[in-house]
Amino acid sequence: MTHPHSPENARPLAARKSPALTGQAQVPGDKSISQRALILGALAEGQTRVTGLLESGDVHSTAGALRGFGATLTQEAPGRWLVTGTGVGQWKSPAQPLDFGNSGTGSRLVMGAMATTPITAVFTGDASLRSRPMARVVQPLEVFGIRYEGQGEKVLMPLTLHGAGGAQAAQVHVNTASAQVKSALLLAALNATGTTRIRQDVLTRDHSEKMLKAFGADIEVTPLSEGGEVIALTGPARLTGCAIEVPSDPSSAAFPLVSALIVPGSRVELPGILLNPRRTGLIETLLEMGADIAIENRRSSGGEEIGDLVVHHSTLKGVTVPASRSASMIDEYPILAVAASFAVGETHMLGLEELRVKESDRLAAVAAGLAANGVPHRIEGDDLIVQGLGPDSSSGGVPGGGTVTTHLDHRIAMAFLTMGLASQAPVTVDDVTMIATSFPEYMDLMKSLGAVFA
Repeated sequence: MTHPHSPENARPLAARKSPALTGQAQVPGDKSISQRALILGALAEGQTRVTGLLESGDVHSTAGALRGFGATLTQEAPGRWLVTGTGVGQWKSPAQPLDFGNSGTGSRLVMGAMATTPITAVFTGDASLRSRPMARVVQPLEVFGIRYEGQGEKVLMPLTLHGAGGAQAAQVHVNTASAQVKSALLLAALNATGTTRIRQDVLTRDHSEKMLKAFGADIEVTPLSEGGEVIALTGPARLTGCAIEVPSDPSSAAFPLVSALIVPGSRVELPGILLNPRRTGLIETLLEMGADIAIENRRSSGGEEIGDLVVHHSTLKGVTVPASRSASMIDEYPILAVAASFAVGETHMLGLEELRVKESDRLAAVAAGLAANGVPHRIEGDDLIVQGLGPDSSSGGVPGGGTVTTHLDHRIAMAFLTMGLASQAPVTVDDVTMIATSFPEYMDLMKSLGAVFA
């Protein structure tokens, strides 16, 4: 059988200079929160009702894996799911290998969730996921007593994980700015006896902490005076099913948002966007660049802040983005690099080492895409500097005309399609099939605003 993301099935697409984008962009549910809602629902006792769930390949892959452990997950309507969990520590060994498709988040979090239950599971995925290092998650989990067999020193999939019985609480210092590693450790701590303390020096996404509290876990977060924080979780925990409303994903909203900023005359509304402070680094940066983004109707749901964005076309200026902001916008650097291409002056993006281990080496992929479309840039260590070419009127703007190699990376594909909507010549990406992993509605939504693809 041909895998859906194999070269034979690649579908190239070009985006070309578009008229003003107008209308409302209903962005799909947040991927991080969708994944965690299903995983915690599968670990909880009783039923968890999820509304606004992202119906994407990644989330469906995670749902399939959770069924393998014995949880019941039923789609009642698009975006509306019912999860009946087993209780913490009650998962069973899956009968077949678990295929996570392209989902790095799902696979790494589920490794943590099963780590302290004495069962065995085989983790695999598509070509992209099988090339991504899993050592960075399974090695920290060794403190709980797991064993594993993977491919090579990076511990690539297929990976066999043996969960630990009788796990004890641990003290862990997480020195990579990774919400996935931290979340995997927190999920493992649920079935370990005693209080696990996880220290992180850089603040990362805290959806796991907020949602664990909503499900009834005994969890406390203590800020450190020198920055960072310590998260304490006491196990064995009992989680109780609850109702989760998933807000719209700011990482997906980034594409129509930046499209509206760079296409002259545009005005786009983005309702119900997640405004968790640890996810709004891109919005913060764009506002510094001079973007006209209004935030209206701020409200709260399930411990998360939400608001409606109204975005107008803007003349952007180059800024320096500090490394300390990278954790709150790690997925948004490809689209920020595109916005920076249309800005006046240089944009310096500092401390991007985490980008090298995403779906692709995103730093190299972004640089190659900029080069293919005539945007001056340079990489200095882990910093990316983009020389903005300004809007059309000042310097002729961004030339475009290139073909971008996506490396099966959905965010690279959408970022450079965004560039094509405002560049002089069309921008082609070599494949758009993988966009469905995070944003299946992307093409229809952008066309409804007036975007032109060919």
